[in-house]
Amino acid sequence: MMERADPAQKLYNRMRLWEFPDQYVVEPTDGSSGSFLAISHVDASINLIDEIPQCSSLRVPKIQTIFGVVGMLKLLAGTYLLVITERECVGSYLGHRIFKISSMKIFPCDQSLKNSSEEQKKMENEFYRLLNVAKKTPGLYFSYDVNITLSAQRLHDLGDESKLLPLWRQADPRFLWNNYMMEVLIDNKLDPYLLPVVQGSFQNFQAAIGKDILDVMLIARRCTRRTGTRMWRRGADSDGYVANFVETEQIVQLNGHTASFVQVRGSIPLLWDQIVDLTYKPKFEIVRLEEASRVVDRHFLDLRKKYGNVVAVDLVNKHGGEGRLCEKFGDVMQHIASDDVRYLHFDFHRICGHVHFERLSILYDQIEDFLIKNRYLLLNEKGEKVEGQLGVVRTNCIDCLDRTNVTQSMIGRKMLEFQLRRLGVFDAEETISTHPNFDESFKVLWANHGDDVSIQYSGTPALKGDFVRYGKRTIQGSLNDGRNALMRYYLNNFRDGTKQDAIDLMQGHYILSVSRSMTPTSQEGRIEAIASFPLALLLILTGFFFATMSLGRVRNDLWNLLFSFIWASMSLAIAAFVKANGRVFCNRPRLHQPRR
Repeated sequence: MMERADPAQKLYNRMRLWEFPDQYVVEPTDGSSGSFLAISHVDASINLIDEIPQCSSLRVPKIQTIFGVVGMLKLLAGTYLLVITERECVGSYLGHRIFKISSMKIFPCDQSLKNSSEEQKKMENEFYRLLNVAKKTPGLYFSYDVNITLSAQRLHDLGDESKLLPLWRQADPRFLWNNYMMEVLIDNKLDPYLLPVVQGSFQNFQAAIGKDILDVMLIARRCTRRTGTRMWRRGADSDGYVANFVETEQIVQLNGHTASFVQVRGSIPLLWDQIVDLTYKPKFEIVRLEEASRVVDRHFLDLRKKYGNVVAVDLVNKHGGEGRLCEKFGDVMQHIASDDVRYLHFDFHRICGHVHFERLSILYDQIEDFLIKNRYLLLNEKGEKVEGQLGVVRTNCIDCLDRTNVTQSMIGRKMLEFQLRRLGVFDAEETISTHPNFDESFKVLWANHGDDVSIQYSGTPALKGDFVRYGKRTIQGSLNDGRNALMRYYLNNFRDGTKQDAIDLMQGHYILSVSRSMTPTSQEGRIEAIASFPLALLLILTGFFFATMSLGRVRNDLWNLLFSFIWASMSLAIAAFVKANGRVFCNRPRLHQPRR
């Protein structure tokens, strides 16, 4: 039988952090009457105390307001406390306020580093540097009152016993970003301090249609099982967890009714990767082919368990490197396809090209029967379930960003129209596009959602975002796509390795070790190439900018065609030079080893 929690014991939503010479003390200041949390500076031990220690007149403690304890992280020779120092209220989820983390701060809690060897101190500094990278993680959300790791349907289906548990006990560990960092606090039974944090996106807007006021929300929850950055985390692991797996929930509330629709995205569930090597598109490598069927089966078994029926929509190209992945994915899916698992390939680039995204209607016609059959969640004014969602659309391209977001926004639009007809807001022929203001807000909702997910995985906003935002492709959108594509190239090759280490450190995916040398294995003579790369990138971006500007004016003056070729040639020459002199810089030495 589940352990009951005291329903009156809420999460503390405002605290005061006291910095004493020998300890930190976290004091609830939101009117709660709970004990204070004391963390030793000497050995990071944790205790609950009933009052603030006496202040010394010689050393007055520093005091600052905090809004949550994210967790504690043990590194090689020290323990660190992470707290929320700034927050922003971004809206409400099912009537409860949702906050976004604006700023976090790290406090060292262990003085054992003073007695460590020089090698340990050097390594600890490297780990601390990664910790400072991780504290800038974008898109972190939390609530003091509702479990945002769960969809509206899963929240509704929670049993009475589960609803009495602390939020962290109710949480889906897949989407609990600070799961690993909370372990020490969990061991010390500090429920009022245990704040579940989700990485993803939260967008919402309110609109009026006639006399009806609608609240529309869009929530993304990123899975932590195979989390990471583009290129550095691809495909699946041996347990079937995939890179860039995101659960997206679209909710509309009207006159006490709540309707919710969930979709998911995730990398192709094969064992494959792309090793960054300074080429624009590194080769796709499928590894351990003999395990492909088992991995795909595990992945879809997990999806069926959590979501019910599944239709897997594969948007990758049929030819080239993507084609090899597509062929293998399709072959394996033939063996596991059943009444509750269906595979559908839709060659997005061949059918839609770069501008004709309205042709996604062809895809919709192929999955409409699945959507109608598997429905969505609908709660009436009393909070009773009228209808439940029985299945999920799983969408993927290569990155599960750009093509995927365009496709998911189309499906989300269709399902919202279904729901509004059911609620009596729309008649049989009415659509979102017949209400310009509502249509514009809906497009912005999905465009911002796509940008958030893309920034977290690739470092830049989504490509093709102009279609989602405006309903058509634009010249400015194409230019932005070119700039973002180049920025992705730079980040993937020269920044994301460090970011990946920081993510793995926060998630507890590595065992910290000093057994590996921190000295780069690259030749010392290549250091100049590293130093000059930002300048080279600037020249490449400048060349690209003037080339595209010249191409845009070709219709007015053919000389611009010549200038576009000149600028493009300069950009390619610089890029070739960087590739020839900087290949080794992608392959950084890893700082730690995989956790077993």
